[in-house]
Amino acid sequence: MVRDMAAKTDTEVIIGGKVFTLSGYESEEYLQKVASYINNKIAEYNKIDSYKRQPIDTQNVLMQLNIADDYFKAKKQINMLEEEIQAKEKELYDLKHELISTQIKLENTENTVKDMQREMNEDAKKIIRMETELKDSKRNK
Repeated sequence: MVRDMAAKTDTEVIIGGKVFTLSGYESEEYLQKVASYINNKIAEYNKIDSYKRQPIDTQNVLMQLNIADDYFKAKKQINMLEEEIQAKEKELYDLKHELISTQIKLENTENTVKDMQREMNEDAKKIIRMETELKDSKRNK
């Protein structure tokens, strides 16, 4: 994997009461956060008597299984959220198209109303002309 030219970070962290130096391209804050997550898992499991009675190898495997479980649950949640986002984006896309279609219909309706108003005005003028002609023809009789 090609990395950008970001500087590698070396950070001392305490995990399970031991000092470790973590190295990576992530920030020191992030590396401390990872160590804190592991420490919280250790503390959580150390409260369980049946866990503490297990051999250290078994404890390590149980801890790894639990962390893998957290990972897969988080990954599933991300996938569900991504699917939800895609559904919302499609819904938004459909709504935008519906809005555009409605705006076009509105514009067409407004144009039809304007045309009808023009026709009404012309018809009103014709009526006035015809009434005037009718009055004039009655007078001339």
